[in-house]
Amino acid sequence: MTTQDLDAFAAWVEALMRDRGYDIDSPRGGGKSRIADEAGVHRAAVTRLLQRQSMPDLETTRRLARVLGVPVRDMLIRSGRLTAEELADPHDHLTSPSPGAEFGRRPTLEEVADLLGVPADRREMFVKVVEQFLPSETEVEVEIVAATARQGHSRADARIPVEAATGTSLSAD
Repeated sequence: MTTQDLDAFAAWVEALMRDRGYDIDSPRGGGKSRIADEAGVHRAAVTRLLQRQSMPDLETTRRLARVLGVPVRDMLIRSGRLTAEELADPHDHLTSPSPGAEFGRRPTLEEVADLLGVPADRREMFVKVVEQFLPSETEVEVEIVAATARQGHSRADARIPVEAATGTSLSAD
């Protein structure tokens, strides 16, 4: 790690602290002690970072991320410890459609198995096991009716599109 990396990271963390209302500039403001207490870390670790003396250890970084309301992933990348490629966000695969894929659709279980690195010879078993834990389409539609009812709509208002979509009567006689 270079001095520039430490300086850039410390400046970013300082800005986050100020944005979150920590008075880290005045000697009697108590901001350094307050953030250290809230994060459950030693005040010296915060001071050393802000004075550009040393990078916090992994546990301190994790705790500061929580208190500052930023993902640990961002803290690790900004600190220069890991790159974005080394910390690939698994959610990127679920929100970014593959080439030729329909945007916004849910990935198939086969695609999920591929993303998780399930070996080809175990994919069929993976799909069978995971399917047991997924709600059926009827269960999902019943939950939609329940949620609609909780929002104050009548059962009939919610039931009509569900019955049309599933071909199933959801009457509660």
